[in-house]
Amino acid sequence: MSPRTLNARNRLLESARDVIRAQGFAATSVDDLCKAAGVTKGAFFHHFRSKEELGVAAAEFWSETTSELFAAAPYHQPKDPFDRLIAYLEFRKELLAGDLPQITCLVGTMTQETYDSAPAIRDACHASISGHAMTLVDDIGAAMRMHGVTGVTPESLALHTQAVIQGGFILAKAQGSADIAADSIDHLIRYIRLLFNKPAPEETPQ
Repeated sequence: MSPRTLNARNRLLESARDVIRAQGFAATSVDDLCKAAGVTKGAFFHHFRSKEELGVAAAEFWSETTSELFAAAPYHQPKDPFDRLIAYLEFRKELLAGDLPQITCLVGTMTQETYDSAPAIRDACHASISGHAMTLVDDIGAAMRMHGVTGVTPESLALHTQAVIQGGFILAKAQGSADIAADSIDHLIRYIRLLFNKPAPEETPQ
């Protein structure tokens, strides 16, 4: 493909990322996406046979681009894997700055709308969410071994972090404010500190 053709496809994927987060998958038309991307419908159907195919590609694009963001994030720096896990959650709080459509999750939004009607999109969204969760497993497992935590698996705790974060996005949309999502992450941090018997410094008895 020529650079111009590739650019049109990327513009459609970037538009899908932004428009679907703002108004939902069902309410987003091909015309909406073409207008936002500045391309013709012919260009759209050159790259995607349907809106559903675009939805699958958008979920994969979301995974690729967010993976780059998280791979370069500073929460990887602490030496203690427990500290890295807490730093990850604090980083997720930092990402809540901005307007709701820009801070919420594309694949979480699409999952809620398409889990029954569009299995291909649902599966792509599941791969994205669970795939991101699995990036936490090594640190969680190392922290559990270091601090003697048993009774849960690293995989289940990693998925629980995403359940809380995705639930926080839903509550934020319902209330029109990201504050509840930040509160949810704070509660998750408290739970993990209790699980690992690692109170925050200000909570440590003197």
